[in-house]
Amino acid sequence: MYGTIAKMRIREGAEGAHLTFQRQYEQVKIPGHVATYLYRSDADPREFYLSVLFENRDAYEANARSPEQDARYRQLRQLLEAEPEWHDGEVVYQQVTVAARS
Repeated sequence: MYGTIAKMRIREGAEGAHLTFQRQYEQVKIPGHVATYLYRSDADPREFYLSVLFENRDAYEANARSPEQDARYRQLRQLLEAEPEWHDGEVVYQQVTVAARS
């Protein structure tokens, strides 16, 4: 698997819009997409960490190059104080104990 982790700071007052935006992804079928996780920092409730996983690097890069993803990113960017801090990489280990849905 391959993916990215992004550190983001949400604009003041945009927390609800950000969660709504993220939930819209549930309806989008992105080839090779495996999972998305969004974490809210305990230390700063406006700081979020986004983890997105794809089947492989090719699927990740195809999505990153797509005009549809660019449009989604531009929508997200409007909710952020600054550019996200991106960390791309290959998943070299995973442990899944129980599949949980929230």
